Amino acid sequence: MNRKTLVLPAMIGLLAPVLTACGGSGNGGGSDDAIVVGTTDRFAASKDAPAPLDPAYAYDVSTWNVLRQTLQTLMTLPDGGGDPQPEAAQRCGFSDSGNERYACTLREGLKFANGEPITADDVKFSIERALRIQADSGVFALLSNIDTIETKGDREVIFHLKTSDATFPFKLSTPVAGIVNPDAYDKNKLRDGFAVDGSGPYTLKAEVKNDELVNAVFTKNPGYQGQLKVKNEKVELRSFAGADAMGTALDKGDISVMTRTMTPAQIRKLQNAKSTSIDLIEQPGLEIHYLGFNTNDPSVKSKVVRQAMAQVINRGELVSDVYGTGAEPLYSMVPTTVTGHANSFFNKYGEPDTAKAKALLSEANVTTPVKLTLHYTDDHYGPATKEEFELLKKQLNDSGLFEVDIKGEKWATYQPNERKGKYEVYGMGWFPDFPDADNYLAPFLDKNNTIGSPYANPEIRNTLIPESRRQADRLTASRSIEEIQTLVAEDVPVLPLWQGKQYIAARDDVTGAERTLNSTASLQLWELGRGAGS
Repeated sequence: MNRKTLVLPAMIGLLAPVLTACGGSGNGGGSDDAIVVGTTDRFAASKDAPAPLDPAYAYDVSTWNVLRQTLQTLMTLPDGGGDPQPEAAQRCGFSDSGNERYACTLREGLKFANGEPITADDVKFSIERALRIQADSGVFALLSNIDTIETKGDREVIFHLKTSDATFPFKLSTPVAGIVNPDAYDKNKLRDGFAVDGSGPYTLKAEVKNDELVNAVFTKNPGYQGQLKVKNEKVELRSFAGADAMGTALDKGDISVMTRTMTPAQIRKLQNAKSTSIDLIEQPGLEIHYLGFNTNDPSVKSKVVRQAMAQVINRGELVSDVYGTGAEPLYSMVPTTVTGHANSFFNKYGEPDTAKAKALLSEANVTTPVKLTLHYTDDHYGPATKEEFELLKKQLNDSGLFEVDIKGEKWATYQPNERKGKYEVYGMGWFPDFPDADNYLAPFLDKNNTIGSPYANPEIRNTLIPESRRQADRLTASRSIEEIQTLVAEDVPVLPLWQGKQYIAARDDVTGAERTLNSTASLQLWELGRGAGS
């Protein structure tokens, strides 16, 4: 195997990537020689989700990856992680000792892509709009701690928070806080379709077929003002129906870069290839996958049933048989590389043990086998998801304590159905909004949580989450965060399964591929450029 390694400085939440040189040929040309990037992400408009790219609605990694190219936020996460830095803002900061008043000053001369000036009132409009609409995606909850927004002149915005929140600057870096043009967005309702009007590094031309975005053409915005350095004139993000079709396009040179989601088999093939015209880039990831429970559903309402599942499921087998080196077992909703992580599920349940699970159910007089359906999406997290759920079914059924069936659905219907509470048990992935332990806990446990979970623990909601957010030093916040993880392991409203790595494959005439994914799996297409083949 030919191998070359690029070492970058280690940053918070991101380690140095490894590049493996692999085979292939072609030039990955697109329209007007755009750099063409492949993805298996699907972007569909439907009756339940007619506005997939409205920042007041969008709340998954795929749609956010479109919005991050086209909208500006006051703050942004630096390449490699760390504290948020000003983006549309010239400066931002807490102006009180209690972390309840946050003030930002906009850059001078900031404009939307159509040339209209951006003012503090536009920022206020954009954020208040998300809070007013309260889309059922739950994304507005990221901003729900805002009490009022004050503006002073054209450039100063002041956020008055309901309670202390040291993570608020991170939240202002997420697309739900993106600045939109009030002329193009109604303040009271979502904007249907795939158009986006903002002031980000690119403008978007959406190519749509059968209510699906099949190709997103990003053209450099000449009026963009921010800290990002755009290293290309045009990028196309092309959506493929599956990983095999995306891999074939890379081999033929129809695309230059391949992103999520590759299959484990594709990754192994690229790792073992001997030619040198395609680089496989491997990075530590902050993606997690978990089972969620509708704790009001009769089949899993008893926490003993959920505890028994936690006692039976073999994460090690799941990872080794399905994902290989691309993932590792996870025993908390907080990943191993994030400050505050605790192996709470392993501490409580240890190794998989059917006898212990049987004793739990027997003591609670639960009749076995417990009948369940595990639901999953078959077109959003990659083709290995089906294999993962087939193995979960086998593990649970082999225990003799469960009678499990599985059912896969398309993401366009799966996501709304999950939020409506139609599934008793469901599989989901989570790419963090920002790399802080709070973002692996509050979105699932707080009021207005993103998965619509009815589980409510007063100690978590009223004491531990607010307590952790008062701590600007996140290491100091770890005590509260670890207590939350202990309670989650006891009650099992969610069951963590595995933590994944990140992969990108790129032709060797493309530069910047190793910086195209940041620590939160966000695409940074502005980093891509053209260079000589290595």
